[in-house]
Amino acid sequence: MKLRSLLFVPGDRPERFAKAEASGADALILDLEDSVAAEKKPEARAAISEWLSGERRVPCFVRVNPLDGEQIRADLDAVLGAGPDGIVLPKAEGAASVHRLVEMAGGNCPPILPIASETPAAIFQLGTYADVAAHLAGVTWGAEDLPAAIGAATSRNPDGSYTAPYEMVRALALFGAHAAGVAAIETVYPDIADAEGLAAYVARGQRDGFTGMMAIHPTQVAAINAGFTPSEAQIAHARAVVRAFADNPGAGALKLDGRMIDQPHLKQARALLVRAGLPI
Repeated sequence: MKLRSLLFVPGDRPERFAKAEASGADALILDLEDSVAAEKKPEARAAISEWLSGERRVPCFVRVNPLDGEQIRADLDAVLGAGPDGIVLPKAEGAASVHRLVEMAGGNCPPILPIASETPAAIFQLGTYADVAAHLAGVTWGAEDLPAAIGAATSRNPDGSYTAPYEMVRALALFGAHAAGVAAIETVYPDIADAEGLAAYVARGQRDGFTGMMAIHPTQVAAINAGFTPSEAQIAHARAVVRAFADNPGAGALKLDGRMIDQPHLKQARALLVRAGLPI
């Protein structure tokens, strides 16, 4: 499943589902958690179940409510039978949370995308997702719930960058995803009107090793898809690296275009070609 862009849609706004599907997003996240008021959750469950039961053109995840709350059982009962392509699990706390969700789903659990950084305890479990990699669609993180949970004023500096504690959390989530061998999904960019800031944020995520990103508005999807799609120049370079090592079997290091390349460069090149859907 290609996951460059995952677009959130409130579950109680079914009139937006088709527009979201047409946005170009690689997947939708139909939300039952934060964007839906408590009194509207039954309505949202019904709308999502109806949508999932029809013909859909893009994969649809459902963000359920947290495992320790009163809503999760009703969420799963409402949507699992309709065959979602994945479950987004908020306030996940490592492998134990994944195991618990799988158990609650009764053997009918699609791939899980945990939001892996929303509680203080979650931070200390980011290295455990490798133990449950077979159940995962990826790992993502968030920078809003955690500061609220610890009484921090904000997770961001005045220029929009993350403060030091949340830069650390972002890095740990990134490495936790890669340690598990699953997609590393960058969190949302909240300023819908800031196209320049979004482009820079996407570029930073791609540079740092994220493979996709969540979106909160359809207008963000094109920039996210573009940023997480390897360019022609990147593809050409990756092919050249792979070809150089194929032409020199057994070589540990080679010179390409005046620069030294070694096995880590070969691994990067192969991973890029896989992301681009191209043969190695």
